[in-house]
Amino acid sequence: MIDLRALREDPDRLRASQRARGEDEKVVDTLLELDTRRRAALSSFESLRAEQKSFGKSVSKAQGDERQALLTRAKELAQQVKDAEAEADRLGAELDAVLKNVPNLIEDGAPAGGEDDYVVLEHVGEVPTFDFEPRDHLELGESLGAIDMERGAKVSGARFYYLTGVGARLQYALLNLAMEQAVENGFVPMYPPVLVKPEAMEGTGFLGAHAAEVYQLPEDDLYLVGTSEVPLAAYHMNEIIDALPRRYTAWSSCFRREAGSYGKDTRGVIRVHQFDKVEMFSYCDPADAHEEHLRLLNWEKEMLAKVEIPYRVIDVAAGDLGASAARKYDCEAWVPTQGRYREVTSTSNCTDFQARRLSVRFKDADGRSRPVATLNGTLATTRWIVAILENHQRADGSVRVPEALRKYLGLEVLEPVKR
Repeated sequence: MIDLRALREDPDRLRASQRARGEDEKVVDTLLELDTRRRAALSSFESLRAEQKSFGKSVSKAQGDERQALLTRAKELAQQVKDAEAEADRLGAELDAVLKNVPNLIEDGAPAGGEDDYVVLEHVGEVPTFDFEPRDHLELGESLGAIDMERGAKVSGARFYYLTGVGARLQYALLNLAMEQAVENGFVPMYPPVLVKPEAMEGTGFLGAHAAEVYQLPEDDLYLVGTSEVPLAAYHMNEIIDALPRRYTAWSSCFRREAGSYGKDTRGVIRVHQFDKVEMFSYCDPADAHEEHLRLLNWEKEMLAKVEIPYRVIDVAAGDLGASAARKYDCEAWVPTQGRYREVTSTSNCTDFQARRLSVRFKDADGRSRPVATLNGTLATTRWIVAILENHQRADGSVRVPEALRKYLGLEVLEPVKR
């Protein structure tokens, strides 16, 4: 959640952030009023409690009628203390409830606007041209014996699939390459749980506007993660970290309900309920978060260069950011049969927003305990198979394997299989 002290010092910054996101800026006045009332209630409670302690000494020294009168007053004072504490707690709970629904302050320089107001920062690689009619990734995947949507739907329903034969091997190769790169750059590899408690899911900001995307197991009070960002962010929950930065990378299955996306990208493995992903996650000093964000982006670009696909980098507009993100960069790969770029990586700077909710702190140079900054970034996902197959396809239906993947896959070309 946002820093109340910073809000008091500069409320106009949150107002501007809310406007850029397309959110209601009146929440700033609500927060300031609740904060003022809560602090006044706390002050009243503390003053009455101090009076109560002092009054108790007078009662112990009094006798007779005076003592009885003092005892009556002490009883009244005790009730006033109880009422003042209850009021402070009530206002604190009300303030926290409002705070939990206020998104992070956007970073200076992030574009304002909605989903279509992103800024293209660069194009990398040349879009391929074909002297034949290119096949889409599903047609290629089926002819290569790599993707089986029909049996995925038979077994699990719409938007589920099997990766078979070279499809499964291609995913293993891709994610192993991503893990290798992350480890070479100092990330600690992790295999995290994919079921988490509500406090982990809520702490990372996924139970707000996007709660409908999350699979829940009510009987167990657990949630299936849509990204390993969640267990990685909660890994140091309620801890003080003794050295920064801390960088972790996790390979996990991810689950998303894709609520509200019916009729969109139903063909193939672009928008599915289950996929695998290698995620980067960083805890760092908030003063270093901007530069750390750019480092994560560069590691994503390094990975995309290895699989030799053309892409562009966009600066995502404020209204399209998740609640936790102050800024986000997406890398979007070219998909030939769609004639457009599609997101394959995303990296977000969440500043100290998640750390405040999860109580992840560090000691600064003065020995003060402060929230860390958290950042995340995609290094590879199942969706990359779409861009790899389509951009590297050949006229005979075969697909050239990018050189960096060959040592994991053991193949230079994926060949159609006989039915």
